[in-house]
Amino acid sequence: MEIRRFLEKLSSDTPTPGGGSASALVGALSASLVAMAAGLSSKKGRPEKKEMGEIRRKALRIQKRLIRAVHEDAKSYDAVIKAFRLPKNTEGERLTRNKMIQKAFHGATITPQLVCEHSIRLLDYSRTLILKGNPNAVSDAGVAAFLADAALAGGLLNIEINLVPGTEKGFLRRMNLLMKRYGKKRNQLMGKIIKVLKGV
Repeated sequence: MEIRRFLEKLSSDTPTPGGGSASALVGALSASLVAMAAGLSSKKGRPEKKEMGEIRRKALRIQKRLIRAVHEDAKSYDAVIKAFRLPKNTEGERLTRNKMIQKAFHGATITPQLVCEHSIRLLDYSRTLILKGNPNAVSDAGVAAFLADAALAGGLLNIEINLVPGTEKGFLRRMNLLMKRYGKKRNQLMGKIIKVLKGV
């Protein structure tokens, strides 16, 4: 979707696209800046040329994946809305509806998980670029880190918000452990990034 059209839809009074799609887009912006900073850091003669070139290639793959995730997140929440609109006139219909609602909410955690996973990688790449990349692109790598952090925070929130009452206990336990792991890694990386940026 063209960016202006997407922003118009995002600001409309419909539930999709929403925060999950916005988080994926922010992650794609981070990946774009990582790719740019890595490209500026992989010029001929630089000792880190090979490493920077690899970071650029990986960032561009993440960028493409997160652009797709913008639309995937909206589709997954549309499935939640569809499940809530199922009939509930009989006991059988109510049971089916509840089952489909739970299934839809589980599905709605998939894209936020992907956003979190890729955002962690982008934070790591940003840190490498700040430490070893082109000094003229430090601010770009720093902005990439802050965008990745925002995407990760959004991803975590969107996982948590879809763990509704009645969520199957095993799934709930797995998601809580996953969020804890993502949160710990986020804090570690951002702590290091901010420390380095303050010394620039």
